[in-house]
Amino acid sequence: MTDKKHDSHPQDSAQGPILVPVDFSPHSEAALLLASDFAAGLGARLVVLHVVHDPQNMPGYYARMASKKTLTRIADIAAEMLDEFMAKVQKRHPERKALHSAEILLVTGIPVTRILQVVEKEKARMIVMGSKGATGLRHLLLGSVAEQVLGLAKLPVTIVKEQAKH
Repeated sequence: MTDKKHDSHPQDSAQGPILVPVDFSPHSEAALLLASDFAAGLGARLVVLHVVHDPQNMPGYYARMASKKTLTRIADIAAEMLDEFMAKVQKRHPERKALHSAEILLVTGIPVTRILQVVEKEKARMIVMGSKGATGLRHLLLGSVAEQVLGLAKLPVTIVKEQAKH
């Protein structure tokens, strides 16, 4: 079998990783936890992905960190935010081995496009992602990312919402 993308077959992804695109929201954390359960149950690798996107499309997305480090490149800020997010989740859930051995990916581009490209490159078996991870305009934009991925992906997609804290 050749290694060309157009030669891939559905069974190629049967042993692939579980891809978890994250935006650092509580919904992303809930998705990551569910994906770690899936990974443990299936004996699958966990790949955590953040797509660094053009801040002009989502103004203020990286502003929390950027205000402290105005000369730092956005990709560096995003990498720091991703590291902090993963460290926080791992610290709260030390028993989840899949979280601690997860592969971390940071790519730049349009979120939907890059998520689907990573699915192909990694030969992922499924996507687990949070939805409605923000408020206002960001809420609508991030929600639409999940909807677009759900509509365009050719593999199982699980959409997760944060558990209510009542």
